[in-house]
Amino acid sequence: MTDFQEILNIAQAAFADFAAGLANGDWQPFLDRLSNDVTFWFPAGPFKGHNQGKEKIAAFLAMVPQVFPGGLTLEVVQITSNATTVVFEVRSTGRMGSEPYENQAAIAFDLRDGQICAYREYLGVVFQLGQ
Repeated sequence: MTDFQEILNIAQAAFADFAAGLANGDWQPFLDRLSNDVTFWFPAGPFKGHNQGKEKIAAFLAMVPQVFPGGLTLEVVQITSNATTVVFEVRSTGRMGSEPYENQAAIAFDLRDGQICAYREYLGVVFQLGQ
């Protein structure tokens, strides 16, 4: 692909678009950064497990306003990366339905040819248990 710093820059730009989508519902800039064969993994809900394709991830992201009507705000705590994967450890805040919501998560992007080819999200166990 490209050099290490360029991979990190591409991932950070994609993450900024992802965070903006969570905040304002405009997912197109993030979707434009995905490969057509993108895969994603999510730990809960109707998209739990392994999923594939831009259309499937667009359907997943379209559910965000139903779960978080006011959007979510992400704060990056730490970034870890290697030659093909960048992981963002984040704190998220918002409202889930009518209740306050806070969580910590890790969001991983795999890169290939300047695009995100895989996205994985790992959430705090409290959310996964529904408590």
